[in-house]
Amino acid sequence: MRIAITTGGGDAPGLNAVIRAAVLTAIDRGWHVLGIKKGYAGLLGDDEVIPLTRDQVRGIGHLGGTILRTTNRGNPFSYPVRQADGSFIKRDRSDELIENARNLGINAVISIGGDGSLAIAHRLAQKGLRVVGVPKTIDNDVSGTISTFGFDTAVNTAMEAIDKLHTTAESHDRVIVMEVMGRHSGFIALHSGVAGAAHAILIPEIPYDLAKVCDAIMAREKRGRFFDVVVVAEGAYPSGGEESVIGESMPGQARRVGGVAESLARQIQEKTGKECRSLVLGHLQRGGMPTGYDRLLATRFGGAAVQAVEDGKWGHMVALQSPDIVTLPIEEALLHTKRVDLGHDLMKTARRLGISFGD
Repeated sequence: MRIAITTGGGDAPGLNAVIRAAVLTAIDRGWHVLGIKKGYAGLLGDDEVIPLTRDQVRGIGHLGGTILRTTNRGNPFSYPVRQADGSFIKRDRSDELIENARNLGINAVISIGGDGSLAIAHRLAQKGLRVVGVPKTIDNDVSGTISTFGFDTAVNTAMEAIDKLHTTAESHDRVIVMEVMGRHSGFIALHSGVAGAAHAILIPEIPYDLAKVCDAIMAREKRGRFFDVVVVAEGAYPSGGEESVIGESMPGQARRVGGVAESLARQIQEKTGKECRSLVLGHLQRGGMPTGYDRLLATRFGGAAVQAVEDGKWGHMVALQSPDIVTLPIEEALLHTKRVDLGHDLMKTARRLGISFGD
């Protein structure tokens, strides 16, 4: 058996732990393992395919990033091809990818990625490629799994930032608005905000009313608390409005959501008269060593992915459904984006603590 591993989409702490676990588990079965560099680029001639041995995965489980590198622009069904004039066109190179995999003797592919990468894996499986998926996203927005690796690390990074903002905000009697990742789902904002004792948390699931956010800030001032920390997910938007957009990251890519913290801080300052500052945590949330929880989850996912290959679970992904790691059809996970359950105990706890959601 010869399997290949690929990592696609945004990076997340724990990717290397998945790779390590999958490689060691496969080698234990006497299999050969290849690593496809930069998403599927290695199979399309734009990068390389390398052998993965025990030596190459030794000591990588605690490292952030991915030794295989990754990309957000590697969809083989709509692959960017540079023209002579420097412009790009999109081409369907999926048949070429499958043929190249066959020529390399690859029996199965373990695709590690978020909803975009899983959607690609599902389409490749429909075309006959033997694929098993591993869900990855710091946003924790993949359905079918209680958690994705990278999420816990991102929450801890955001929480530590909130802890630091508390001291400077209180020293200056300021309102500080911190923007975290979460285009469609507010899990990072909610979890880090509650853990870090934020005073307002704004998430995409609840369109916020600016007046109510300001009312909560002024109510704290009446109680003698002159500072506030507001955590806002990048995809949060005002009631009756739209999410904030800051343009494209690269030609041909989807628009980038973000910038809400700056505009929100300006509006709060105008309405309350309080001095406001904004901060975008950005890619700090993707970097650094994975937490112990994420290392364990990633390791379990890597081992389970190899077992799924052995069981012939093509077109399936591994998932955490406590206390077990299970497999389920990728198609089921793609039916809808997982979002914060507004009736969840954590939401109720936050409201009992007096945290404002702008509603």
